[in-house]
Amino acid sequence: MTMNRDRDRADSRRVAIMIPYEPLDNPSAASSAHLITPAGEHRDYGGVSPTEMPEEQENNTLKHSESDDDLIETRVEIPDEPDGAFFSFNKLWAFTGPGFLMSIAYLDPGNIESDLQSGAIAQYKLLWVLLAAHIIGLLLQRLSARLGVVTGKHMAEVAHEVYPYVPRVFLWIMIEIAIIGSDMQEVIGTAIAFYLLSNGAIPLFAGVLITMVDTFTFLFLDKYGFRKLEFLFAALITTMALSFGYEFFVVKPDIGEVAKGMFIPWCADCGRKEFMQAVSVVGAVIMPHNLYLHSALVKSRRIDRTKKKAVEEANFYYFVESGIALFVSFIINVFVVAVFAHGLYNKTNQQVKETCDARPGIPDRTVFPNNTEIVESDIYTAGMFLGCEFGLVALYVWAVGIMAAGQSSTMTGTYAGQFVMDGFLKMKWPRWQRVLVTRAIAIIPTLTVALVARGVENLTGMNDFLNCIQMLQLPFALIPVITFTSSERIMHEFRISRAFQGFALGMSAVVIAINLYFFTDYVTSNLGMYWYVWLGLSVPATAYTLFVSYLVYFCLCATGLIEPREGALFATNKHIKIDAPWRQQADSPDPASHAIHNEAYSHTEQL
Repeated sequence: MTMNRDRDRADSRRVAIMIPYEPLDNPSAASSAHLITPAGEHRDYGGVSPTEMPEEQENNTLKHSESDDDLIETRVEIPDEPDGAFFSFNKLWAFTGPGFLMSIAYLDPGNIESDLQSGAIAQYKLLWVLLAAHIIGLLLQRLSARLGVVTGKHMAEVAHEVYPYVPRVFLWIMIEIAIIGSDMQEVIGTAIAFYLLSNGAIPLFAGVLITMVDTFTFLFLDKYGFRKLEFLFAALITTMALSFGYEFFVVKPDIGEVAKGMFIPWCADCGRKEFMQAVSVVGAVIMPHNLYLHSALVKSRRIDRTKKKAVEEANFYYFVESGIALFVSFIINVFVVAVFAHGLYNKTNQQVKETCDARPGIPDRTVFPNNTEIVESDIYTAGMFLGCEFGLVALYVWAVGIMAAGQSSTMTGTYAGQFVMDGFLKMKWPRWQRVLVTRAIAIIPTLTVALVARGVENLTGMNDFLNCIQMLQLPFALIPVITFTSSERIMHEFRISRAFQGFALGMSAVVIAINLYFFTDYVTSNLGMYWYVWLGLSVPATAYTLFVSYLVYFCLCATGLIEPREGALFATNKHIKIDAPWRQQADSPDPASHAIHNEAYSHTEQL
């Protein structure tokens, strides 16, 4: 009798509905198992029956059933508004922040350099490509934010649940490579800004070390509230807008030509060079680590996921906020393109040198050789040109804008590195150790490049190489985010529609194809068409293609276009720990149906 009473008390404390395993590609059935307590607290046991779970394991699962990420230590409360209101500016303000942090990746030094080269090479003719890239980026970021809101987990955590161990490790390595490439652009850009502001007194490697130290300092501001960190980023974005906006109004480009280039999707009299620059624009804007970052940043808001309406509202306001943020970043990018479209298009080194010779006080006028070749522009030479053409104030304002771009993007890149490492590897180190490791992984190759370069003037071409590296890593963010948001097992009723699945897949295929073309062109231009070059690349290229194909297989399974195969390598996780608490009331059983739940337990144990 005592044993029966104890068992009854245990059952009354814990009532569960166990639903049989649903393959990732078969969203017609109900989703993974749920646990509902009488107090209304929802927990997901990832397909493990509570009756067969040891007490220690059960307590641990209860603690970590939702994302246990401690990188965001404080969360912003969302205000309650009267029912029936279509739009609330108070709520929009509460949700404002993550989208602007995400948009910083569209304003990093790599993007700024791509912008100025776009203006110098094609004048205003590629502004429509920049606009299209921002629109595509917004739609992809929408998927990332939606995943974080609906699941309560960021992309790296979901990937840890979905993919088998070996592919998961490879995926983590690919994303780390992308983060390192992005971080190198950002840190080097900041170091160049220090070099410009100090008239060369702060060498490149010293600027790299300074950036590393101040990034540590700024990142721990969120211990005093995540809003304070967001305001810091807002100040940096404002600095960029004022700096590059100042250059725009000083240069005074033709507004009519700017509008024409923005809204007429054509490039008259353009050749291979302009086409490759268009490819570079797309590659610079859509960055792989940013999708992982955005899915984590949306968790900074305290969203009541037990209410479907709250999840829907969060998705809506995050999309609006992301749209506003990317509009701001687009305008800033347009400022940069227009300035150098007006000032450097078809200019020769000799012409710019003559301008520099006529203006005394410019620190490094010798950067432009005395020849009739078209100017090869980068962040450093662009600053020198502005100083020669419009005075030292324009040079220093440019450097301040570059510093804001580099500093802000370095911080968000470091955040992305922490989220990715923590999600894929489930590291339980103290936060300062994780920050140190992620910074060390990215900073060591950057410092090496700074020392080997022996001067700012030797970094021309580095941006193309780093963009090329990131382009190759793009499938390892695009394919997973489409996979996860297409699966009803993960997203439930919030999965993206068939039409949007097709659109996202097609859009991603085009972007990936463009990037692979850029990579092929980069290799042939810099290494030649020699047989031994392609032989040396054949092994990594084959491995790359096979891994991308493997991820595509999972994606097609998630969309239901193909049936999953048997085998450990192709198996999907049967016990994904992703819950759907807004379904709680619909799924919650009454005491009279207790026998049904016990039968469900029995059925699950047989699985």
